[in-house]
Amino acid sequence: MIHIRPAVVPSGATAPSDAHALAAALLRIREYLRPWEPYRAERYYTAEGQAERLTDGGERWVAVDGDAIVALATLSGIVEGPFRSASLGYWVDPAYAGQGVATQLVAEVCRGAREELGLHRIEACTMLDNHASQRVLAKSGFERIGTAPNYLHIDGAWRDHHLFQRILHDDPPPHP
Repeated sequence: MIHIRPAVVPSGATAPSDAHALAAALLRIREYLRPWEPYRAERYYTAEGQAERLTDGGERWVAVDGDAIVALATLSGIVEGPFRSASLGYWVDPAYAGQGVATQLVAEVCRGAREELGLHRIEACTMLDNHASQRVLAKSGFERIGTAPNYLHIDGAWRDHHLFQRILHDDPPPHP
C-alpha cells in the first residue's frame, strides 16, 4: 500500500533520513527519468547528494511502498509576502505509473502548501510531450496558463514547456 508523507530531512550525522532511499530510487529509475531531467552530476545519485538536497530549503513529500520511495514531489522557490507561491516538480517510479500515485502525491502537496505553508499559488511546468504529467496536473486542479519557449535545459537541450498554475485560495496574506 502506498503511503504519502513529508520527506525526512537529515538533522545530524546519525539521524535517519530519506537520503539513502531516495538515492536508491533515483539509481533504479535513472534512465527512465533522463528524458525529463536536467543533467545531474554523479553525486546526485548518492545518499550524500540526496542529504544535501533534503536540506536545501525546499519542501518535499515522498510516496513509499514498504521501505522503498516510489515517488517524490518538491516545492521549490517558495516565496512568501504578497506572492505566496512555489514551483512544483515530481517524479514517479515507472513501475507505479498510471496507478494514481502522482495524483495522490500532488493532492497532498497542494494540501500541505495551503494548510501548512499558507501558500496562495503553485506553479508547475511540463515538456510539451509529457501528456501523463499534464493529465495529473489537470486532475489536480491546475490550469494551463501558457507555453514558454526554451524554458529549461533538459536532457542536453533547451526545451519548450507548458506552464500551469493552481490557485489554492483567495485569502489575503497574513500581516507581519
